[in-house]
Amino acid sequence: MIVATAGHVDHGKTSLVRALTGIDTDRLPEEKQRNLTIDLGFAYMPLAGGGVLGFVDVPGHERFIRNMLCGVAAIDFALLVVAADDGVMPQTREHLAILELLGVAEGAVAITKTDRVDEERVAEVAEEVELYLDETRLAGAPCFPVSSVAGDGVAALKAHLEARSGDIRRRAADGHFRLAVDRAFTVVGAGLVVTGTAFSGTVAVGDQLVLSPRRIPVRVRGIHAQDRKSERGRAGERLALNIVGQSLGKDGVARGDWVVEEDAHLPARRIDASVRVLADETRPVAHWTPVHVHLAASDVTGRLALLEARSLAPGESGLAQLVLDRPIGAMHGDRFVLRDTSATRTIGGGSVVDILPPARGRARPARLAYLKAVTEPDAAAALQAAIDSAENAVDLAKFARARNLTEAAREKIFAATEMVRLGGLAPSPPRWERLRASVGEALAVWHASHDDAVGPTEANLRSAMEKRVPVDLLKRAIPELDREGVLVREGARVRLPDHRPRMSAADETLWRDLESLLEAGGTRPPLVSEIAERTGMDARRIATFLGRAARLGLVVGATRNRYYLPGALRGLAESLETAAAGSADGTVTAASFRDAAGIGRNLAIEVLEYFDKVRFTRRSGNERKILRPAKEVFGGDSGPET
Repeated sequence: MIVATAGHVDHGKTSLVRALTGIDTDRLPEEKQRNLTIDLGFAYMPLAGGGVLGFVDVPGHERFIRNMLCGVAAIDFALLVVAADDGVMPQTREHLAILELLGVAEGAVAITKTDRVDEERVAEVAEEVELYLDETRLAGAPCFPVSSVAGDGVAALKAHLEARSGDIRRRAADGHFRLAVDRAFTVVGAGLVVTGTAFSGTVAVGDQLVLSPRRIPVRVRGIHAQDRKSERGRAGERLALNIVGQSLGKDGVARGDWVVEEDAHLPARRIDASVRVLADETRPVAHWTPVHVHLAASDVTGRLALLEARSLAPGESGLAQLVLDRPIGAMHGDRFVLRDTSATRTIGGGSVVDILPPARGRARPARLAYLKAVTEPDAAAALQAAIDSAENAVDLAKFARARNLTEAAREKIFAATEMVRLGGLAPSPPRWERLRASVGEALAVWHASHDDAVGPTEANLRSAMEKRVPVDLLKRAIPELDREGVLVREGARVRLPDHRPRMSAADETLWRDLESLLEAGGTRPPLVSEIAERTGMDARRIATFLGRAARLGLVVGATRNRYYLPGALRGLAESLETAAAGSADGTVTAASFRDAAGIGRNLAIEVLEYFDKVRFTRRSGNERKILRPAKEVFGGDSGPET
């Protein structure tokens, strides 16, 4: 169990921790000189059963609230400290509000400095504290009068903490490993050590991790868990990790960084969240208010973009997007605190809902419905709610990554969810049935006005549908609709199964003549002008005919004045896949494609531009990345998982 102190400056937090553990947590020379806690202090108390109780001693002065926030980000138990001679003070109230915003529900109260007052005053302060706790998660927390000087009441408090450490449920160690770094220092003979609280997962000596958000690979050389040398660490423990990485030193690690598994490296600058404004705020919080965001050990400035209203009144909650000035690590469920732009006042806080918001439309009704669905803490229930309420489909990969689900947990949840899986997208069964019907209706309308064509391309089909469907959803739906017999794919076009376009007798005769020329050309078929020259026909007649043949799906006008047989074009696409497979990063250049396909550079560039157009590839500078398999784009038997 991790216990954090909380309370006003000079109320005896450090003295109390020393009385409980025998350890002075003030480690900085300035702290000794001023007799004032400035930064976080740590102490550990061995338990009779073999466990260890960890203490985080936080500063109470208002100037060091940012350090206090860092210390209470992931604790199990709060020890609220109130001096008997002062009673409840400003930082007592602010610390209590912070604990409430962070969802801390377990705790106790220590009324300190009882040696300075009479019993009547102690009872008065205890009653005052009880009134403040009544409206919080810590309502009913036991109160212990103590004197750190005389030792009165310390044993009773210590016994209570030991008992509660056995009762509090150990934090589940699911998800990929994440540790929020709050300190970094070097140890002679060992090297760099980072400390912090593990938010999720497990870690072992030898593990390969990532220092986030800069994505620096590191290896774990040693672990101390709860101040004891260990081979492993887990969620809920304070850990010290001895890490090594290329050119990695103390100055390369900062408070607010994370040490995580690769799959948990998702630094975010836009975070959708559920936000609550403190009830004692004097005025509403407006849309686009500048704020300080404290999440785990991070403190970053940004803006609060409200998604449902132009302002939030004191005590109100709502959905918002945190638009940050620099990326930070976060996952669904992480709690945060908001302070004003001058960092002098806590104004609210909340919890992370989604770290992968769309680039546009953050306040659209469909997006808000999704956010309300995935606010549900249970991942399985959240996914089902999201799919049931989705206008189109849920991106399963994004859902799983935002919630830090391991592969095993992800597949278990997916298997139990009522949905239709189209690769990485999942519409609900009713939505899938509506999509099937809509595609069939659009194809019927298309065939009625284009009876001489095999059918529309994917882009034409999407335009013809009464209700627009997202591009990615339709692309994943078509192979499955083909498998189900709703439509038939012919090259880059689709048709209803009973649609049979026919050529005129004259066109059939001309096609037999031209098909042999195109077949002989293979991956470099003749230009329209070259066909005209060989056949002695007018080039305009050839171009017009090949346009009709393209509508029938017999050829594809992939480049300027050059038509390919579908099989030849698919062969070029497969050559590009071969070139990509031979590349270290899976990318293809014009030169590598030219060599793999055995065609000239100019033609290779023209074909690549066509591949970009049909979204088989995406260009980035001089390289291209394959977006989906050639069989999916140019025809084949493979389909998605259902």
